[in-house]
Amino acid sequence: MLISLLLDANLSWRSTVALRTHFDSCFHVDDIGLLNPAKDNEIWDYAKRNGMLIVTNDEDFYYLSMLKGFPPKVLLLKTGNQSRKFIEQLLINSKEPIKIFVESLEHGILELI
Repeated sequence: MLISLLLDANLSWRSTVALRTHFDSCFHVDDIGLLNPAKDNEIWDYAKRNGMLIVTNDEDFYYLSMLKGFPPKVLLLKTGNQSRKFIEQLLINSKEPIKIFVESLEHGILELI
């Protein structure tokens, strides 16, 4: 199964380069043609249409997932204020749990701490 990441606006666009070498694809919301700033519902719909996993530290996507179900799935970063490199390494080190999460038919949200 492919793992395509869509990084929310609250994450650095610079991370896409590092993450593309570890995941099938990685885009930032600024790269996908939505108006800036993109609304959460627009990001949600784009990720759903394109089979992408939303990566965010914005709990609004948690509530959207509770309201709408999945897809798309949400990878919610509960790391607090951390550096771009820290976030990149967390995602890279969590690749196997992320793969299991993407394949799961039961879970729509994965929290990484």
